[in-house]
Amino acid sequence: MGKLSSVFSMRHFLVLSLALNACLISRVVYEGENWREEEQSRELMAEASQKSAHVSRSSPTPPSPSTVTSPEIKDDGERVINLDHGDPTMYERFWQQLGDITTIVISGWQFTSYFSDAKNLCWFLEPDFSKQIIRLHKIVGNAATDNYHIVVGTGSTQLFQAALFALSPPDASEPISVVSAAPFYSSYPSVTDFLKSGLYKWAGDAYNFNKDGPYIELVTSPNNPDGSIRQPVVNRTGGILVHDFAYFWPQYTPISSPADHDLMLFTLSKATGHAGMRLGWALVKDKEVAEKMTKFIELNTIGVSKDSQQRAAKVLQVISDSYEHVGNPKKGSPFFHFSHSLMEERWNALRSAVKQSGLFSLPDFPSGFCNFLGQPFRSQPAFAWLKCVGGIEDCGKFLNKHKILTRSGKHFGVSPEYVRVSMLDRDDSFRLFIKRLSSLHLSQAKDHEEESL
Repeated sequence: MGKLSSVFSMRHFLVLSLALNACLISRVVYEGENWREEEQSRELMAEASQKSAHVSRSSPTPPSPSTVTSPEIKDDGERVINLDHGDPTMYERFWQQLGDITTIVISGWQFTSYFSDAKNLCWFLEPDFSKQIIRLHKIVGNAATDNYHIVVGTGSTQLFQAALFALSPPDASEPISVVSAAPFYSSYPSVTDFLKSGLYKWAGDAYNFNKDGPYIELVTSPNNPDGSIRQPVVNRTGGILVHDFAYFWPQYTPISSPADHDLMLFTLSKATGHAGMRLGWALVKDKEVAEKMTKFIELNTIGVSKDSQQRAAKVLQVISDSYEHVGNPKKGSPFFHFSHSLMEERWNALRSAVKQSGLFSLPDFPSGFCNFLGQPFRSQPAFAWLKCVGGIEDCGKFLNKHKILTRSGKHFGVSPEYVRVSMLDRDDSFRLFIKRLSSLHLSQAKDHEEESL
């Protein structure tokens, strides 16, 4: 009996040991696969970025007249197409055509002082940049500027943080809730909570927000990522609105009337394509809010680069001059007409590729009349909100397999069936993307589904 009990125990011990080892091996394999998948994405991202940087630093080639009617592009399926970021390199072609018309010379003795205009509320705002901001808004008709204070920031991200600081009650018992309707801009949650402030805290999707008390709602219109025209969602007493108008320009959406909200954010990167200048501006009605935003930037970076503001002022001046026929502008379409036509062409090509593939869907946008361009058109956003169909549950993973890098819908508070695709990359990358996307069919989707099982 003792022997039988001993053998029985040893058998159980052996079975238990095998089971534990099997579980451990399974976990290692599972985690290894996840690690390899993440590592592969990082490697693909690095490879694409390295090639992009090489193209950017090389000598500019003469701009082609069209994005999709250029000579046939070859695709061996090996080149990584990185459309995850909204890097607006599409606009290089226009500014190359203009040559040195936007060139300025800054002498070594200039801008030694912190101050641009010590008498101005935003004392680090260059007067000429302020002048050109007001001028361009009046020409385009997309924002009211009378009785507004202008606050300049290092991109609209810094202005967003400054706005949260300025709008939050300083003596509240708990942080004010910050919300935005899903799908919301993917950086809102991380930027809001990055400093772990006791003044404000990310509270998620505005559609699901039901907490009593004050709140800040971020209204992005046209929306990043899906391009829809947005209005406030919560609409309750105690709400404070911040309107993000990064894409409220006529190359992306019809301009029907000037926006005149309490606090509006704009960024040079999506207006003119100069992301590297790192400049944005806020139009603020309330003087105290503008003062607090200025104080935040003062404490954060002691102002904003004067060199960048001077460059930006020249860029905005050239655009405005072309519409007011000042001086002797070079031949060709003015900036917004050029970029509108290019976006229209790209969206037509994308819709054609989606139809040819049959694996994807895109949002439908209503047509509206643009007072600035003098014509009706459908919105043509800076990003495509692409949805995978045909049983593909993770659209980003599927496209990643075909070396197309996008941003998954899960980063925007929705299903991974969606991805955000940048429409602003260089012509060769966009043509390659269109070619590769149109070649993806149901057979690839079935293969992907089987591999995922």
